[in-house]
Amino acid sequence: MNCDVSNDQRQLRDAVQKWVEKAYTFERRNSIVKEGGFSRAAWNELAELGLCGLYIAEDHGGMGMGPIEGMVAMEELGRGIVMEPLAHALIAGGVLSGYAPADVQATWLPQIASGEALVVLAHQERAARYNLEKCEAKATAAQAGWTLSATKSIVPAGDQADAYLVPALLDGQQALFLVERNASGVAARGYGTQDGSRAAEVVFDNAAATLVTRDGLTALEHAVDIGIAALCAEAVGVMDKTVAITVEYMNQRKQFGVTIASFQALRHRIADVKMQLELARSMAYYASLKLNAPTEERRRAMARAKYQLGNSMRLVGQQAVQLHGGIGVTDEYIVSHYFKRLTQMEMTFGDTLHQLGEVSKRMQDTAGVFA
Repeated sequence: MNCDVSNDQRQLRDAVQKWVEKAYTFERRNSIVKEGGFSRAAWNELAELGLCGLYIAEDHGGMGMGPIEGMVAMEELGRGIVMEPLAHALIAGGVLSGYAPADVQATWLPQIASGEALVVLAHQERAARYNLEKCEAKATAAQAGWTLSATKSIVPAGDQADAYLVPALLDGQQALFLVERNASGVAARGYGTQDGSRAAEVVFDNAAATLVTRDGLTALEHAVDIGIAALCAEAVGVMDKTVAITVEYMNQRKQFGVTIASFQALRHRIADVKMQLELARSMAYYASLKLNAPTEERRRAMARAKYQLGNSMRLVGQQAVQLHGGIGVTDEYIVSHYFKRLTQMEMTFGDTLHQLGEVSKRMQDTAGVFA
């Protein structure tokens, strides 16, 4: 990104960039899509780079880094439209480090940092849409701890994950639990998503669970905000590469004996696209800088960032397809995969319309026009 970064952050970016260019080629990505949309080998390679432990303290085997490092890494992964859900390793590392008891941290954080355990957030329910306060999952006390019953939808790599972070009602308020996939009563039905990656419908039927925190809504909001900041950075990488591919195509494709890049109307279109890209870049940086801010300030910043990123992703993706013509939607051509990724990202962690509502809701106390 066009911002001041330290030497360590620059080295991290270079390492991830090199891995994407050499080890996660378009051909390898296509083979992973055909195999189901998730590669444990690729996940282990990300862990070897230290990316799974970015938000985990060195005492637990992590890198002990922060949001800017996460932003740098996610942007480079976005350029390669990497399907393995690194954002959820950042979520798990950040949430467990901030809310879990010491014994849970000691058990799980080293496994997450090493890549041995893939822990993903399983919070979406069919009736809730993007409302984090709506939760029908139930947890009850058991002889040896807790049991949990719930159905969670669109869980990233849910049938490949080793454990889930699951919000559920406990004594009338949301708490956050960790549930292992191999626990009795857990069933995951996996399926491919439109961008080639993988998700699952996960059913918990009196499954044994470990309590992370009784302040589940606060932890869940923090988890989603970590995910939004990571997604915004990833989206910048996806859009940056999409624009580069489109500009290259415009400089090669000829109509009436000249390249289409010479047509003024199309130059105006690509100028609008680049403006949206730079707006998105600024807001992704803003989101990462605000990730450790007080709760209300952080939530407000994430809604603003995701709203702008949603608008940018939609315009950049659609214009890339329009400027390519029919080839832009064929599976054989790379830009169609970037378009599908942008389309799915726009709906992740709250779509643009939802985020506009969140921005408006948080303006009412300060903006007279909404009084």
